[in-house]
Amino acid sequence: MSDSMEQILSDVQRCRGCALCEKRTNVVFGDGNPKAPIMLIGEAPGANEDAQGIPFVGKAGQLLDDMLELIDLDRTKLYITNICKCRPPENRDPLHVEQAACLGFLRRQTALIRPKIIVCLGRISAMQLIRPDFRISREHGQWFDKAGVRMMAIYHPAALLRDVSRRPDTFDDLKRLQAEIRAICPEVYAGA
Repeated sequence: MSDSMEQILSDVQRCRGCALCEKRTNVVFGDGNPKAPIMLIGEAPGANEDAQGIPFVGKAGQLLDDMLELIDLDRTKLYITNICKCRPPENRDPLHVEQAACLGFLRRQTALIRPKIIVCLGRISAMQLIRPDFRISREHGQWFDKAGVRMMAIYHPAALLRDVSRRPDTFDDLKRLQAEIRAICPEVYAGA
C-alpha cells in the first residue's frame, strides 16, 4: 500500500502517542507545496498555529514570510512543517517523548516530498535531523549532507523576535540558502 499526505494526516489526527493530543485544538500538519524540493522544519506549533491548524502563522510566521521574501521565496515554492504536530503547553520546548511520537509522521512526509534541501528552523529541529549535539549558535548556516539531502539550520524566527542581534547572521544564512537553491534546484526560481 502506498502512502499519501492524506493518509499521514489521518494517522496524525488519530494519534494518541503522547499527551499533547489531549489539549490540541487542531493538528498542525504542514503548509505549502507537497512536491517542493525544499522543506522547512520547525519544532512545534504555537497558539496561533494550534488555532488555525497551519504552521508559522503567528508573529514568528510573519517574520518567516518576510525572511523568505528577502530571497524571493514564498510558501508556494516550499513545504513547511514541524517536528511535533500538536502544541506544547505555554509554547514550551517539546519534550523528547513528544518529538519521538511525531518523528515517524515527519519521516513519512519527507519520504513523500523527497526534498533536495531541508532547512531546520531552530536548534530542536537541527538536533533531531542533523545531529543530537548540534549547536545553533556555532553551526547555523553551515551545510550538511544526510542521505543525499542538503541540510542547513538557521535561527528559529521566534528566537529572532526575542534577539534581533542574530538577524544579520540569519540574513547571511538566507543568502547561502538562496545560492544553494539556485545551484541544486534552479526550477524554484524559474520564471520568478
